Amino acid sequence: MTTLTAPEETTSACFELSEEALDMREATREFADKRIYPNAEEWDAASAIPEEIIKELQELGYFSMLMPEKYGGLGLSMLAYAVVIEELSGGSAGLGITVSVNNSLVIEAINLFAGEDLRTRYLPKIAEGWIGAYCLSEAGAGTDITSIRCTAVKKGDSYVLNGAKLWVTNAGLADLFIVFAMTDPAAGRKGMSAFVVEAKFDGVSTGKPENKLGIRCSDTREVNLVDVKVPADNLMGAEGDGFKTAVGILNGGRIGVGAQAVGIGMASLEASIKYSKVREQFKRPISEFQGIQFKLAEMATRLEAARTLVYRAAATVDAGKTVHRIASMAKLFASRTANYIANEGVQIHGGYGYIKEYAVERYFRDARITEIYEGTSEAQLMVISRDLLKEQK
Repeated sequence: MTTLTAPEETTSACFELSEEALDMREATREFADKRIYPNAEEWDAASAIPEEIIKELQELGYFSMLMPEKYGGLGLSMLAYAVVIEELSGGSAGLGITVSVNNSLVIEAINLFAGEDLRTRYLPKIAEGWIGAYCLSEAGAGTDITSIRCTAVKKGDSYVLNGAKLWVTNAGLADLFIVFAMTDPAAGRKGMSAFVVEAKFDGVSTGKPENKLGIRCSDTREVNLVDVKVPADNLMGAEGDGFKTAVGILNGGRIGVGAQAVGIGMASLEASIKYSKVREQFKRPISEFQGIQFKLAEMATRLEAARTLVYRAAATVDAGKTVHRIASMAKLFASRTANYIANEGVQIHGGYGYIKEYAVERYFRDARITEIYEGTSEAQLMVISRDLLKEQK
């Protein structure tokens, strides 16, 4: 009889916060208290983040946290990065994902899967203020990324790209896109390739901002590519490496979304505790009622478990260990936890939780997307279960 042992990645990584992570948490929390929390409702209503906030965050290095220092970035560990995304997302989940995409999907894609020429050419530009976006999903290709129909045809020293990408975060802000296209459509996943495409290239255009349920201040649009001529040396890796790149990068993206979910849960819990102490019924604060106390205890326990999973996944990356299972576990549990806590937060607020004067209404809307993007909860269950079944023989 064989027993299912804990995988190496779940036992070898220590996620004790370093001095770097603690310093970043303190600095980010201070920034969030002054610049994000007081304005998040206004940004949500306007469906936009003010340019001045983006500039401030760029100058402070938040848009280049995972970039190595030699290219102009902060060179943070994945764990310190997760801590920062948690704090930013507690203030505004839309802002959190704007920063997260630029780091875990764009910078990491170039740094880990592009050659030194592309790294030298584009990473310093991002450090200086360029913003990136990640173009993978299409109308007929969500979880099944091998169904993408965007094509890249080699012509001389260039590739010509044609297709449309949906749900692209940062599309309206972007100076460059990481674009996945089929260089050999008949080869399935082995025919997928990845390119760095500048927004200024002829034939690149973006659609109108999507009118979303939550994370409304983040910019989400369609990206269209019509006969876009991309230099051949903007190919990331070799032809056919796109699937490997997409799957590898999504692990970091899932840690970012997991951290975002923890931030939403943290903000929902803090708002609920505060409200329970001032809201009175039957001449007593509702915090004195056991029904409310038990809700808060359950919310806090799930939040701590989610945070622990996310931190462990981030520390696993820093340790150089295999991360796909633990990243999926972290994203799955943290996103479900964010939705649970936000839902309970609205319930604790009662009728007030259903109106926009109270932030829990926004947290409730923001939480929903965390179970959808960077792989749905169902996709995470597929990854986890397949890995478990492959391990036990």
